[in-house]
Amino acid sequence: MVRMSAEERRESVIRAAVSEFSRGGYYGTSTEAIAKRVGVSQPYLFRLFPGKKAIFLAAAERCMEQTMRIFADAAEGLEGEAALHSMADAYTKVIAEEPELLLMQMQMYVAVAAAEQAGEPELGEAVRAGWMRLWETVHLPLGADVNDTTTFMAYGMLVNCLVAMGFPPEHRVWEGLYPSARTKGRLEH
Repeated sequence: MVRMSAEERRESVIRAAVSEFSRGGYYGTSTEAIAKRVGVSQPYLFRLFPGKKAIFLAAAERCMEQTMRIFADAAEGLEGEAALHSMADAYTKVIAEEPELLLMQMQMYVAVAAAEQAGEPELGEAVRAGWMRLWETVHLPLGADVNDTTTFMAYGMLVNCLVAMGFPPEHRVWEGLYPSARTKGRLEH
């Protein structure tokens, strides 16, 4: 049996945390569930991360990094309308292949709202910083047009909400959203 390094275990914890937090949220997910998914003890988990908040922040950062990479890869060498369509198609593909990514985003925003109400600004600061990096990743390929970026991000949030609510791909709420993906049968989750 090959033993994993601490870095490999840390990576396993982040992947497990994204999965667990995407389902149960920050407040509804136990570190015990994350440790169990990875196959480590809670004390070992806390040797890798100082606490639940650190695990959540690492998962949130990973979520934003993956989303930025998806958009950057899709827009590479493109600009304007071509970049917009390519990024939209790539995000539609995420619905089918990585719905946890969308659900993790939603859980991040809910956690920030709850933490802000409790007077704990750290989550909000980190998530807002990630959001701004995501904004810039989309903004530049769209010609740095604020209106196009706002529209793109607004559609993305609508997609996140519809996925989180569990609307099936054939439901009429999807009509008009990324129609090229619907006609290709790619809008499935």
